[in-house]
Amino acid sequence: MRFSILFAPTLKESPAEAEIISHKLLLRAGMIRKVAAGIYSFLPLGYRTLKKIENIIREEMDRIGAQEMLMPALQPADPWKKSGRWDQYGLEMMRLKDRNGREFALGPTHEELITDLAMKEVRSYRQLPLTLYQIQVKFRDEIRPRFGLMRAREFIMKDAYSFNANMGDLTASYNDMYMAYNRIFSRCGLEFRAVEAASGLIGGKVSQEFMVLAEAGEDTILYCGTCDYAASQDVATSRMEEPSTEEIKKVKVVDTPRQKSVDEVSAFLGVPADKIIKTLIYKYDNQLIAVIMRGDRDVNEEKLATVLGTTNFHLLTGAEWQDYPGLVQGYVGPVGLDGIRLIADNEVSLIRNFVVGANLEDAHMINVNVGEDFQVEEWADLKMVRSGDACPRCQGTLISAKGIEVGHIFQLGTKYSEVMGATFIDEDGLPKPYIMGCYGIGVSRLVAAAIEQNYDEGGIIWPVSIAPYEVEVVVLNYDRDEQREIADRVYTELGKMGIEAVLDDRIESAGKKFADADLIGIPVQVVIGTRTLKSGNIEVKIRSSNERKEFPLDRAVDMIVELVKRMRADVGVGGNSVEQAG
Repeated sequence: MRFSILFAPTLKESPAEAEIISHKLLLRAGMIRKVAAGIYSFLPLGYRTLKKIENIIREEMDRIGAQEMLMPALQPADPWKKSGRWDQYGLEMMRLKDRNGREFALGPTHEELITDLAMKEVRSYRQLPLTLYQIQVKFRDEIRPRFGLMRAREFIMKDAYSFNANMGDLTASYNDMYMAYNRIFSRCGLEFRAVEAASGLIGGKVSQEFMVLAEAGEDTILYCGTCDYAASQDVATSRMEEPSTEEIKKVKVVDTPRQKSVDEVSAFLGVPADKIIKTLIYKYDNQLIAVIMRGDRDVNEEKLATVLGTTNFHLLTGAEWQDYPGLVQGYVGPVGLDGIRLIADNEVSLIRNFVVGANLEDAHMINVNVGEDFQVEEWADLKMVRSGDACPRCQGTLISAKGIEVGHIFQLGTKYSEVMGATFIDEDGLPKPYIMGCYGIGVSRLVAAAIEQNYDEGGIIWPVSIAPYEVEVVVLNYDRDEQREIADRVYTELGKMGIEAVLDDRIESAGKKFADADLIGIPVQVVIGTRTLKSGNIEVKIRSSNERKEFPLDRAVDMIVELVKRMRADVGVGGNSVEQAG
């Protein structure tokens, strides 16, 4: 490709809308353009990277026997209503009606459609296991689309679905996909971790997310510095401390005028925050729940949703407190709290002689103990784990990092097959529901995630495996015959040798060409100018390290080819993964 005809409208400055580095650089490098909030066009350079990622995914899916297909983006409501998710998905689902008033949605995912297909076409255990996948546009009406490709309303996703006769086969399919994902992200040149994760609306009891480690990540992961434990903050657990051996003291009420928050009570009474137990009042289904936990901890609402079996709950708001005159806002405690379901975080059981609200205005109780002063019937792990907590698997300490979720794999079990009546005839002649798994990769998000890990002040630094081109031939004066002849020959011969090259043949200043070359981030820059004619050498710059080499003109093409081949080999299977959680 010649730069003179390449559609790559680069920008000197970042558009005001761009907040994170990948969004800024994708716009500046002429790789994407905004159509509407959360909706982007891929321009030729960006689309080449997107297609390279798709091809890596296809190769690894085919390698494990998954078969590619394509389902419609426009989905009828009936399968979704059958699974119960039509109402569960809420406002994120983009819904519409056809001219006859029939309900449809632009698919955010395809579990219902693929299950319906299998139900009609896969009837015998002899047809199992079966894994189908697609690379398809998805739609989610994000309340706040932001960060460019990172949180978009229209995006490209690889979604795969396995149908199995039993749990053993599902485990095998899941493990095959786990290993394939490791190879995919390694081949894309990414540093990543597989972490335990919540299943959310997709469902299933076992799931793992693949996180690209980057400061721009919206997710927090916790991993052990000693063993291979890693989990998203939504589901992370930690090792319990030893229970207190303090002698139980006598409870008493103390005045704490205008002291409501944990920090205020801690300072006023001279008691550490981890000796204060806070009582949080939640509302769901017109019921109240009291959650009690250590004062220095936050509630993990993903864990609470698992306990309650719903996400439809919220902390009692200011106006709602007026409906419950028996509750004293800021001074609620578990002692004497009758008629309200009480759930305690497991850590509360370890503490003695703690402080709680007294259910009286301007008062708290000290020296309160579970079993002595109130009873707890429901215990659960409800705390938000943080950096510095003890690893649940070894004696190590947990470390936190920011991550970008680029993949998620689930063991669904029979969540969809049972509710949709999707069965096969097993070898015993009886109908049984499919045991299912589903496996997603955010393909367009991967483009942004790769940049978040690979950039400098000049622009993007693409891993060679997903770069739009592998080599850029930068000619400083293309209007001069000698330079043009050398550049055309090098460019043509590289193409014949299987190297993807772009030739900057524009009549522009050297500064503009170098700036664009760094901005776009092609891995190898080949510079041809006056020095080439004087020295008989071609200058070659490695974009990732800014290292410069001199290659003799008569051997330059062969040496560039060997350099690119080495770079391809460096982005090999298993070469870029951080230690994985198995």
